[in-house]
Amino acid sequence: MGPITGLWINEQTKLEILSVIQSSQDQGVSARRCCSILLIEHRRVVRWQERVRQGQSLANLTPGSQEPLHRILPVEIDQIVTMASSQEYVDLSHRILAVTACDKGLFQASFSTVYRVLKDRNLMTARGPSRAHNGHSKAPVRKNLTGPNQRWCWDISYLMTGQKGEYLYLYLLLDEWSRKVIQWRIAWHQTASESQLLLEGGLADQNILNQPEGQRPEIINDRGRQMKAKPIQRLCEDHSLPQLFARPRTPNDNPFIESAFSTVKRAPDYPGQFLDNDQSSAYFKVYFTWYNTEHYHSGIDYVTPQQAHDGQRQIIVEERRAKKLAQHRRRRAENKKQDGNRKTNNQNITMHASLVV
Repeated sequence: MGPITGLWINEQTKLEILSVIQSSQDQGVSARRCCSILLIEHRRVVRWQERVRQGQSLANLTPGSQEPLHRILPVEIDQIVTMASSQEYVDLSHRILAVTACDKGLFQASFSTVYRVLKDRNLMTARGPSRAHNGHSKAPVRKNLTGPNQRWCWDISYLMTGQKGEYLYLYLLLDEWSRKVIQWRIAWHQTASESQLLLEGGLADQNILNQPEGQRPEIINDRGRQMKAKPIQRLCEDHSLPQLFARPRTPNDNPFIESAFSTVKRAPDYPGQFLDNDQSSAYFKVYFTWYNTEHYHSGIDYVTPQQAHDGQRQIIVEERRAKKLAQHRRRRAENKKQDGNRKTNNQNITMHASLVV
C-alpha cells in the first residue's frame, strides 16, 4: 500500500500494526526495524503504545481545541434556533439566514456555524423547495466584468395557465454583473416585437444610448427564432450592441438567465399557474421588486442586485467582515472569562476537599 507516513489510520489498523510489531519483538526484531519495514515513523508507534498503556483509545481525534475561545455563545445558539424556527424565515437557507441576521443585527455567525447549529437540531431538512445541484455543469469562458451594464442576458420562459396547452410567456432581461432584473414583460405569444420592446425598455431604463458606443453592453441569448429575428439583429446593430449566441442545446452558455428562471419558479409564494396576463403581471411586479431590492443573491456575496448595481457590494461585504471580527473578539473575551471562572471554582473545590481530608 506504500508508505504509511502522513496517512490517517483507523483504530483497528493501528492495533494490528502494534500486534505485528509486538510479535516481531518477541522473535528478536527491534521495533525500529519493524517501523522501517512498514514505512512508518517509530515515534508515531511509540505514541500509540503509550496511549494503550494508559488505557486510552487509538481513535483519531478532531484536530484543534475542543472548546476554542471564539466558540459560539449559548445565547447566540438560542437566537439562531429561534430565527430559523420562525414562520417569517422558515424558507431561508442557512446562508441567507446568516446574512439576514447580520444585516438586521440579530446575531453574527458564519454560514458553517449556522449550518451546524441547525443540523444538530434537525432543522436543515428541506429548508425551502430547492434541490441540490448535480455538480456536473461548467461555466462558459467569458471576459471579466468590472461593473454593471457591460453584459446583458435575456430569454423567454413558459408560465403555466389553468387551460391545458395554453401558456403565458415571461420575457426577462438581466444584468450579468449585478444580477439585477433590468426589464421584464408578460405576453401570450413569443414574438420578435415583444422581444424588441423588452430590449428597448432596458436601454431606456439604464440610459444606455447616452453612453459612448464602445461602452454599451453586449447582449447574450440563445438561438431561438425571436433572438435571431431581423428586428432584433437590426436593433443591436443600430445601437452598437454586440449580440452573442449560446451554442445549441447548451443552457450553460447562458447560465445566469437560466438560474434566474429557476429562482423565480422555486419561490415559496410562486402560484404555479396564472389565470391571465393581469394576474401574472401583478404577481411579478411585486416579485421582481423584492428580487432586486430585498433578495440576498448567493452569486454576488449575498447582497441584493440593486445594491450590487449601485456599487455598494464591496462596502457591505467589508462592513459584514468588520462585524464578524468584532463578534469574534467579544466571544473570545466572554469565553475566556467563563473558562477562568470555571477554573477558579475547580481550584476552590479541590482546596476545600484537601482541607477536609
